[in-house]
Amino acid sequence: MDLTQSGPLALAEHRLRWLEQRQRVLAHNIANADTPGYRPRDLAPFAELVARRMAASAPALATTDPRHLRPGSGDGVGSWRAKEDRRAVERLPNGNAVALDEQALRVADTDAAHALAMGLHRRYLAMFRAALGRHA
Repeated sequence: MDLTQSGPLALAEHRLRWLEQRQRVLAHNIANADTPGYRPRDLAPFAELVARRMAASAPALATTDPRHLRPGSGDGVGSWRAKEDRRAVERLPNGNAVALDEQALRVADTDAAHALAMGLHRRYLAMFRAALGRHA
């Protein structure tokens, strides 16, 4: 049984990979703050991706009538495509919609979430080592 592929450890690792990708997207937004016509991008919230993944792994519903709704296929946790940030409403005269203060807040939030996920990951591994009788 590989405990790294399920449970809290796997979730923390997925979260860390998502946070890493988000940090790249935000850095790209900041780097293009002076590019005419550039629209900022962001990833879908992690909770939304996890919910889609859980819905996709749920047993398929039987459609006994052609009028029944069919669930759409979700992107899953592993597909993190940056999409245009629809929340960006202010634009400069050159068409650029990057607000540096907003991007800086998102970078700070991402950094704090990364520190939390790393802490949970370390504590889970320490607990696992303690259960095995190792104290390192």
